Amino acid sequence: MKFKHHLTGRNCYTYELYREHIDTLHAQDKTTGNDHSEAMLAYSKMNVTRMKRLDKTIVIRQDLIHLIQSLPSQKWLILTEAWCGDAAQNIPWINKMASLNEGIQVQLILRDENPDIMNDYLTNGGKSIPKLIALNESEEILFTWGPRPILMQEKYAKMKEDGIEYAELSKAIHSLYAKNKGNALQEEFYLILK
Repeated sequence: MKFKHHLTGRNCYTYELYREHIDTLHAQDKTTGNDHSEAMLAYSKMNVTRMKRLDKTIVIRQDLIHLIQSLPSQKWLILTEAWCGDAAQNIPWINKMASLNEGIQVQLILRDENPDIMNDYLTNGGKSIPKLIALNESEEILFTWGPRPILMQEKYAKMKEDGIEYAELSKAIHSLYAKNKGNALQEEFYLILK
């Protein structure tokens, strides 16, 4: 299936420029999107810390390294926002994986600036992010992924179904990310890319 959207004229960021953009906004007491409330600023600040830590500590497993290095050229387009905790937990891993193959180009776009694209890649009817859309050189869709590894998604869905408050749910999911150390994400990408 062909990707039907054009990226020309849209704000597209490399991972490094995305990080700089978030830092610049943070210095101005802003985040991405239109909601610059204290809560959203606090989420963004926490996410900057998460991404910095992950950028320094991520180690990709050897079988996945070999697989990624063997892939043909492609673009990994990621819908995201600075305040999104799942984005902060997963995008550094995705970027690190992509960096293993110079033929893989990562482009990040903001969900709220690109509703037309987001609306074509909903998760269970929701605008959950991050959402990765992998494209080959002919702009055909190779695969999509997101918003979180299945392990975290299942726990999230169960807790939400059980009526757990968002703060408690979020804490449990981020604890699971910390304990899992990227293993669930790497296994999913290994199976997708194989």
